[in-house]
Amino acid sequence: MHKSKIVRHFKRQEPMSSHVEAKILVVGGGLGGLAAAASLAAAGAKVTLFEKNDKLGGKLNFTAMDGYSFDLGPSIIILPHLFARVFARANRRIEDYVRFVELQPQWRSFFEDGMRLDLHSDMRLMEAELAQLGPGDHGYWSFMEYSRRLYRFAEETYLERGADTVGDILQGQSAQRIYAGIDPLASMSQGVRRFVSEPHLQAMLDFFIKYVGSSSYDAPALMNLLPYSQLGWGLWYVEGGMYNLARGLEKLLRELGVEIHLESEVVALEKQGQRISGLRLASGETFRGDFVVSNMEVIPAYKRLLQEEGWWLKRDTYLYEPAASGLVLHLGVNRTYPDLQHHNFFFSRDPKEHFDAIHRRKELPEDPTIYLVCPTRTDPGLAPEGHDIIKILPHIPYVQSPGFTADAYQALEDRVLDKLERMGLTDLRQHVVTRHRLLPEDLERMYFSNKGAIYGVISDRRRNFSLKAPKQSTRYRNLYFVGGSVNPGAGTPMVVLCGQLVADRILAAINP
Repeated sequence: MHKSKIVRHFKRQEPMSSHVEAKILVVGGGLGGLAAAASLAAAGAKVTLFEKNDKLGGKLNFTAMDGYSFDLGPSIIILPHLFARVFARANRRIEDYVRFVELQPQWRSFFEDGMRLDLHSDMRLMEAELAQLGPGDHGYWSFMEYSRRLYRFAEETYLERGADTVGDILQGQSAQRIYAGIDPLASMSQGVRRFVSEPHLQAMLDFFIKYVGSSSYDAPALMNLLPYSQLGWGLWYVEGGMYNLARGLEKLLRELGVEIHLESEVVALEKQGQRISGLRLASGETFRGDFVVSNMEVIPAYKRLLQEEGWWLKRDTYLYEPAASGLVLHLGVNRTYPDLQHHNFFFSRDPKEHFDAIHRRKELPEDPTIYLVCPTRTDPGLAPEGHDIIKILPHIPYVQSPGFTADAYQALEDRVLDKLERMGLTDLRQHVVTRHRLLPEDLERMYFSNKGAIYGVISDRRRNFSLKAPKQSTRYRNLYFVGGSVNPGAGTPMVVLCGQLVADRILAAINP
């Protein structure tokens, strides 16, 4: 385990004041809700958290079947210092609660023409990978410097500032720095192609957009900050399974005195003028609080918990369209596939057609790019000895009306398995011992995500320029939101950061 890198980046933060007197109600125990609850409790607030499911974590979920342990949600960690801050606020060390393991190579990409390309943060190893594509670096290092510049601008003006609007981001910045830091006139794909001409590299760099479930042809070039966010800080796995992160956060919350109610579905937020006075559970029990933090996404919360309607909600529904969902297939197999790394991509022959099918035409793709995780490559104890876990995730549209049929979903699954068997996972179907499948409708039911989206809100340069909903409600003064549907957006580090930013805003409101 590469502890030194974790320690180098994880800065200590002094615990916040413990004299805060306020009652906070947190709706939902996803990572954003857990981070907000921990940060508020560390400052002395009385926090009560309600989760409708039987365990915390939200989409960070797991199930055990026939000797296999499946992580049902996130598979990786990037920007690990953002997680460490949650623990540091309570004067704890993250290493005492959860252990991160760095992955090398970070990705392995498989292409239909037989090319295999590994992605390394180690420059010497990456140079060797680039050499198999022909002479020169194919613009890769120039692109990475461009990615670093975009990331550093976003980190300063958007992430650490907690910005919610374009005005917040641009405040105090010169026009020249804005142009260099945002690349406002290009799409993500155009930004890649400005530097990189080799098609395998183009496809690999474009698909960093997977982190936000969008299309590189529609997302702004600013999203090219994603490669540096991974390569600059490392790609990490949680020792013993990703769900151990939720377990570590739960332990922290209980130490801080957070009152946790599992299997307690919130069915309504009770309004009193421009404030939320409390909430009501499905059981009929009510709770009162000074502030409410909703880890339910913005649009479902307004519709489901507040019964809101009107032109403003229609506007927000358009601006904050759901990002991609997925067909999430977990397989326990009775053999190993040595060619797989921990994280793998099996690329479409036509990546643009793949993106267009999902995000523009809202169709199930004929030839999807497949994200495949083999966690047993790093953590063999998750399965019986000599067996592998294969997690398969092609992106697909969020829940449509009318929805896709069971036959259509099954046909897509068959196409995906055909593709994997053709591209190296020989006789995969014959080696399956157990399986678990999630569809967009399942994700909507389990997590109340907007139309079953996995990644919150779409990143689209014409619709929202990758900005999400604001963290503080524009309708109710004491209602705040966390998670992938609000700024800074989707992905485990962003929702954890969001929880901390919301906690800071509430603490500032308590002690102005």
